[in-house]
Amino acid sequence: MDIPNFFPGDRYDTPDGVARPVGDRLLLGSRWYFYLMMLDIQRRYSAIARTGGYDRAAWVRSSIEAFRLLESVGCRFRLSGLDHLRRDPAKPLVIAGNHMSTLETMVFPGIIGGLRPVTFVIKENILHNPLYRDIMAATRPIVVSRKNPRDDLKKVLEEGTAHLREGTSVILFPQATRSDTFDPAQFNSLGVKLAKTAGVRLMPVAIKTDFWGNSRFRLLKVVGPLHRERPVHMDFGAPIAITGNGTEEHHATVEFIQTRLAEWGTAPR
Repeated sequence: MDIPNFFPGDRYDTPDGVARPVGDRLLLGSRWYFYLMMLDIQRRYSAIARTGGYDRAAWVRSSIEAFRLLESVGCRFRLSGLDHLRRDPAKPLVIAGNHMSTLETMVFPGIIGGLRPVTFVIKENILHNPLYRDIMAATRPIVVSRKNPRDDLKKVLEEGTAHLREGTSVILFPQATRSDTFDPAQFNSLGVKLAKTAGVRLMPVAIKTDFWGNSRFRLLKVVGPLHRERPVHMDFGAPIAITGNGTEEHHATVEFIQTRLAEWGTAPR
């Protein structure tokens, strides 16, 4: 399988002068050109997924299409720590970070998946959404209900360990929901628990993706405003080996995220 790698260095910064599409200009820089083009990406790759052709390479390509679309409508990416993802690709990781918007779920497969096999822990309702269900089902996610925390924990530990032993890294967001601010009290230790159970390292990732806002309307939360003046930051930290009960490693993950967000001008809650 030929997996494209679009990020050869430790850092990536969106270059100056990315051409703005005619359609975006015609729609006066509103959000709707972006969402129409995102809908087209989802439509095309969902059709591939329904035929059984949505493999890791296709997931990376579709994610990079979304990444380039975001850049074309004014998103400026500032990525760092990519060498940590590139190092020891045969050793799977639990990748745990804060969760601000839909943006990270769209571009992580292109950034991370081009460097190592990966899957997500996702909420069950995503598989009920006709826009995402075929694509996400093809990526072998770990699906939780968010109704019974004990059952969800058991499922993540069992299925996550199976994925990790197969060599697939697991991305999870240990928060109750997406939020523009980071509340350490809402960031649980699921990542540490899974890494400890599977005997792998934990990679913290800090993100600032409030470029893609959340809508006020619950049923249309994903179709939020675009804040083009806000750069997107992502920093992938050095993997951490879990020792003891994992308390220190959890605190280190929280500290990593808080420190980076403060540097990027986002105060914790």
